[in-house]
Amino acid sequence: MVLGTTSGAGKSWLTTALCRYYSNLGLKVAPFKAQNMSNNARVVASATGQGEIGSAQYFQALAARAEPEVRMNPLLLKPEADTHSQVVLMGQVSAELTAMPWRGRSEKVWPQIAAALDALRAENDVVVIEGAGSPAEINLHASDIVNMRVARHADARCLLVTDIDRGGAFAHLYGTWALLPEDERALIQGFVLNKFRGDASLLAPAPQMLQELTGVPTVATIPMQWRHGLPEEDGVFDDRSTAVGAVHTTVAVIAYPRISNLDEFQPLKNVPGVRLLWARSPADLVGLKARDWVVLPGSKSTAADLAWLRAQGLDQAVAAHAAQGGTVLGVCGGLQMLGEALIDTAGIDGNAPGLGLLPLVTTFEVAKTVQRTEAQFGAVQGAWAALAGVPVSGYEIHHGQTAQHPAMAAKGDVAHEVIPGIAWQNRAGNVLGLYLHGLLEDPAVVKALFGADAPTLEAVFDGLAHGVAAHFEPGVLDALIAQGDAH
Repeated sequence: MVLGTTSGAGKSWLTTALCRYYSNLGLKVAPFKAQNMSNNARVVASATGQGEIGSAQYFQALAARAEPEVRMNPLLLKPEADTHSQVVLMGQVSAELTAMPWRGRSEKVWPQIAAALDALRAENDVVVIEGAGSPAEINLHASDIVNMRVARHADARCLLVTDIDRGGAFAHLYGTWALLPEDERALIQGFVLNKFRGDASLLAPAPQMLQELTGVPTVATIPMQWRHGLPEEDGVFDDRSTAVGAVHTTVAVIAYPRISNLDEFQPLKNVPGVRLLWARSPADLVGLKARDWVVLPGSKSTAADLAWLRAQGLDQAVAAHAAQGGTVLGVCGGLQMLGEALIDTAGIDGNAPGLGLLPLVTTFEVAKTVQRTEAQFGAVQGAWAALAGVPVSGYEIHHGQTAQHPAMAAKGDVAHEVIPGIAWQNRAGNVLGLYLHGLLEDPAVVKALFGADAPTLEAVFDGLAHGVAAHFEPGVLDALIAQGDAH
């Protein structure tokens, strides 16, 4: 099990790397995270057909060479506001759990979490478990279902990882260890220093002193990696990173508060000549040329993020870019924003006027569309013409249903439907909206649009596995599963 001293310490990254490392040994491997809080989700197999899990566990499954499925992340919390989340249990939205208080929820869901974990343990040689936040959040310890309760249930050998780049790493490690009960401390087999920059010899004598205090060795010092290629889990990508090669296209993604599935833009960071930036104000769009993109990504609260967009003045900036022939892409919630209106009679998301860049109207429904989708672009025009005839695969997660605005159609303003029920263009051909997530993760699409290839996920996973093998103390990773065999 991979625990962290904080969110963002590197748990997801390290879990993914270990999944591929152990898979490369010829073992049958599966990832597991009892509860994930993220608006980055993927559609996977479930007992009822298709369901949602956190994107991190989806990629961990691919790294493990396993079919992603809902048992790998039985509980997913999708924040809709600062104090409210939609609850997804075993891949399906649960209105009952969504309405329950946080602490009352844990005992309700624990039996299904434990059953999912036990089933994965029975079916695999190795299960690599990811914790959440910190196991030393003592205000949550009594209702914990994702950290030490899981570790105790599985008798897991635990690694505790910390972000040394933040400073205070040894205090974070010692403090986390010290706040745990003795029986839980005994499960921690090693400390991991992540995101290290500098001369590792200068760390001495701190690791030895820490081991004398805790009995736990520091088993790895992993260097900072800006371009590991794995989609980010908790936030937008680091703005300090730069494009590969001379920039020919800037892709500005609007980073509204309830942005979802932002990880699908990760491949653009690795495409030569493409610069990816996050736009939070109109100033971030100044200087864009017509060939540059403005992207309205998915949103967990479309009406609220549209109101935020207007409050920042970004609505006018996006409209101005489109008016000068600039390339605009709306994905899922972004597609809904591009239309004329959001209609919500069911109280799902909220009513709002759209940006008016596509003659479409979206109606929110209680039923949620959650499905893998394969399609093919029809006759695509203008800036997106390279997509004509390209087959694509991805996934849909949305409450809204979008269609042509009837009154506008009567006046002759008809959207060009390039994939039935999924994707539409404006007359000029520079604005494209679609429900399909994962478009830019499709190598054929990236090749068609930019004439270049991004590194494959397989290459990314193997690079991660090679990195952990190089930076862990010899024999540590193999010893962890050898202990498991002894049990």
